[in-house]
Amino acid sequence: MPAARRWFELFLNGLPTSLYTYQLPLGQASGPESRALGTAITMFSSYSYLGLIGHPRLAIAVKEAVERYGTSTGGVRLLTGTLELHLELEHELAKFLGVDAAAIFGSGYDANIAAITSLFGPNDVALLDQYAHQSIHDGVRMAGCEVRRFKHNDMQDLERRLRQAKNRGASRILVAVDSVFSMDGDQAPLADIIELKRRYGAFLLVDEAHSIGAIGRNGRGICEEQGIDPAEVDVFTGSLSKAIPSSGGFVAGSPGLKIFIQHGSAPYIFSAAMTPANAAAALEALRILRDEPQHIERLRQNARALKDGLAKLGLETGASSTAIVPLLLGDEWRAYRWARHVLERRIFVSAVTFPAVSPGQARLRLCATAAHRPEHFQRLFAALAECKAMEVDS
Repeated sequence: MPAARRWFELFLNGLPTSLYTYQLPLGQASGPESRALGTAITMFSSYSYLGLIGHPRLAIAVKEAVERYGTSTGGVRLLTGTLELHLELEHELAKFLGVDAAAIFGSGYDANIAAITSLFGPNDVALLDQYAHQSIHDGVRMAGCEVRRFKHNDMQDLERRLRQAKNRGASRILVAVDSVFSMDGDQAPLADIIELKRRYGAFLLVDEAHSIGAIGRNGRGICEEQGIDPAEVDVFTGSLSKAIPSSGGFVAGSPGLKIFIQHGSAPYIFSAAMTPANAAAALEALRILRDEPQHIERLRQNARALKDGLAKLGLETGASSTAIVPLLLGDEWRAYRWARHVLERRIFVSAVTFPAVSPGQARLRLCATAAHRPEHFQRLFAALAECKAMEVDS
């Protein structure tokens, strides 16, 4: 640890021209108060939205799962790797989302690849929101679909693309969006998208990675948040590594969809099953959401506090309606400098630049969590005020 602390000191004090703030190795659990290289830091870019990492109920559930099942399943799900624990998680997850069935995967990335490559192919057209997650873009490319992007949350442009695909005689049309967009914090206008997909006979995939556990009165995602019947969506995918503090992903919808995915997707057939520890953590997190609604309420309050504080500083945050609040800075070097300065104040935030966002849209990706306290926000706002002041002085 002394060597690690010395490295941090050199990083901050001995390398004044370095703007590289990525891959800072944490020395304890990710949360508002963590440690990196032996130094206490305040974290403001973690997507542990409910602050459940380290919750004592999770630790107990994981310990019991490892004692019963061990550390691995010894196989892929289709062959020898399915545990009773997996089936229990899939049942609870489907019920939580308001659908009939769910299949779990090792990651949210795998879930999108599995759903898209097994259901769609070269004769199909995929229409993707331009800000849809990279795993969706990779999935349609691997499936061999004809790919067209539509302008972010622009329903006129989506309808134009749907009309073009119909006129070209596409076998099937997939519309794919994130429910909450990970770099902007805004939501897909789901009712409008559903109306268009009905009109043109398309299929709709909604990635719930940043919404499950984080939006909706009970944390059940975009359908609960926007008053939509989940049956209107053909395929849900998502991650179990954000508000749900585990590692894994899911595809959810009808029982027929689940069976098809299980027997037709490469990640389900050829990739290791979710570990017992991760399955137990995800399952217990769903139960905590049911039993302890105060986490979701605190998340809403803290998201509002973050937005209000940034607004008072005169900083631009875009159209965020969630706990993801981008601090839009434009120039990538400006984003690097701000991230470096706040790190010198022992505050860890993520600078996000091209290709994760469009050129000229560099930002600090800030996330409120249910575990943040007023003093954490005060430290962040003070550091950001210093960044503004430095630019005025220069």
